[in-house]
Amino acid sequence: MSEESETEAGATQPEVVIVTGMSGAGRSTAADALEDIGMFVIDNMPPPLIPRVVDLAADRPEHTRIAVGCDVREGRFFSEIDAALHQLAERGVAVRILFLDASDEVLLRRFEESRRPHPLGRGEGVSAGIRREREMLAGLKSRADLILDTSDTNVHEFRAKVKSYFATESGPHALHVTVRSFGFKHGAPRDADMILDVRFIPNPYWVEELRPLSGRDEAVREYLAALPETEEFLEHLFSLVEFLLPHYLAEGKSYLTVAFGCTGGRHRSVYLAEVLADHVDSLGYTVNVAHRDVGS
Repeated sequence: MSEESETEAGATQPEVVIVTGMSGAGRSTAADALEDIGMFVIDNMPPPLIPRVVDLAADRPEHTRIAVGCDVREGRFFSEIDAALHQLAERGVAVRILFLDASDEVLLRRFEESRRPHPLGRGEGVSAGIRREREMLAGLKSRADLILDTSDTNVHEFRAKVKSYFATESGPHALHVTVRSFGFKHGAPRDADMILDVRFIPNPYWVEELRPLSGRDEAVREYLAALPETEEFLEHLFSLVEFLLPHYLAEGKSYLTVAFGCTGGRHRSVYLAEVLADHVDSLGYTVNVAHRDVGS
C-alpha cells in the first residue's frame, strides 16, 4: 500500500479502499477482514458521501486507512462514484478499488439459500437483477485495482486473502503473490493473472503407486523432480519470475496470481505451485499458495 501523504495544512491524508462488486459476492465478509487488520470500515456508504468522510478522517490520525463499502441500488451509482473518485484524485488521496465477483450460477445459489431478493430484481427475479447489476458495474470493474472472484473460495480462505492483500507492507512485501493449482477438467480459475498449462509433463496418475497421492507427497515430488521436462521448465520459470516480480513492484502492482493447471489438479500442478511458492518466498515476497482441486 502507498505511504500516507500530507495535506498542505499538515493533516494526514487517509488511504481509501472502495469495496464494491456484485451483490452476494462477499462484500460484508471483505469488510470484516479489513476491519480485522485495523482499517476504519463504513459499509453501505452512498458514493457522494465518500469525500466528506475522507475530509473528516483527515483530522483523525487513528483513521488514516478507510474502507468504504458501496453497492448498486439505482442507476445513478456509476456517475456518483465516478464523481467521488475524481474528487479524491484531485486531492491526492490514495484510492484502491476492490471489486468482488462470482459466477452468475454461484450468485443465484447464494440468493436462493439466503431467501433474500436481489436489490435490482425489480420484481423480475434474482437472475434479472444479477444481469442488470453486471451491466451497470462493467465500467467500474474495468477500473478496479484488484478483482477477487469468490466462486470457489470458502469464507476462511477469502478473509485470509483480503487480509494478506491489504496488510501494510513495504519493499518486496508490498507485492502479494498468490500461487494456485487447479485441474483443467474442473475449469480454469477466473481471477488468475498468469495461467501455466503443465500438462506437457508426464502424469504421475499413470503410475499406479502414485495415483492416490498428491503433489504434496514426497514420492510424487521425487518422481516429478527427476523428470528432465520438470527441471528445464523450472529453470525457465524461475528466470521469468525473477525478471517479472521486481518490474511489477516498480510499476506499482500490488497483487499477482499465478495458476498452474494440469488435468485433474492433483499431482503436477500441486507440486509446481509448491515449488514456485517456495522460490518466491526465498526472494523476499509475500506469497500464498492454494490448491483448488487437490481433493476432487
